[in-house]
Amino acid sequence: MMEDKKAKKSRFKRVCVFCGSSTGKKDCYRDAAVQLGQELVSRSIDLVYGGGSAGLMGLISKEVHTGGRHVLGIIPRTLMSKEITGETVGEVRPVADMHQRKAEMARHSDCFIALPGGYGTMEELLEVITWAQLGIHDKPVGLLNVDGYYNSLLSFIDKAVDDGFINPSQRHIIVSAPTPQELLQKLEEYVPLHDGVVAQALWEVEQLELNNSLQSHQIPS
Repeated sequence: MMEDKKAKKSRFKRVCVFCGSSTGKKDCYRDAAVQLGQELVSRSIDLVYGGGSAGLMGLISKEVHTGGRHVLGIIPRTLMSKEITGETVGEVRPVADMHQRKAEMARHSDCFIALPGGYGTMEELLEVITWAQLGIHDKPVGLLNVDGYYNSLLSFIDKAVDDGFINPSQRHIIVSAPTPQELLQKLEEYVPLHDGVVAQALWEVEQLELNNSLQSHQIPS
């Protein structure tokens, strides 16, 4: 029992979690958010997320913060009144818009995990998958497939591979598992099949220039 309580070593310092600002209708979604938070804490991993205090975002951020790890929430100023209700935990960093939010979340993370969510979660998830496909990053991308939530998405991707729209080697980009423990272990073992160093360097320069431009055009408060 003492061995189970010892912190596990991880290759990741910070993991970005995409998830819903709703808890969904099933208890298993809420349970998964709490369990993922606990698994991050057990591996001494900090959390990067969308900055909201409601739904699955609120559950996982509170769990990681309570466990003593750093929590960084990145949220567009225009969404603060919608996605932040009550008390927030950790560090909340306002940004100009959704584009900057995703860029900052990616920049501060070593890995990406998607919990169940809606349109916003899908959009964030598919963008980081596309970045991996293009060689912009080689960070692992994981789906926490709670109660088969992502089965239809995985079937769609397999269909796209079968019909020639996705290269079979790029199916490897997505790692999925039904539990946080299994998913984190698979992500720890993930080895990218492409070399994205050149594209990544160019992308980081472009993001830096874009962020500087956005900040320079913000109206002073």
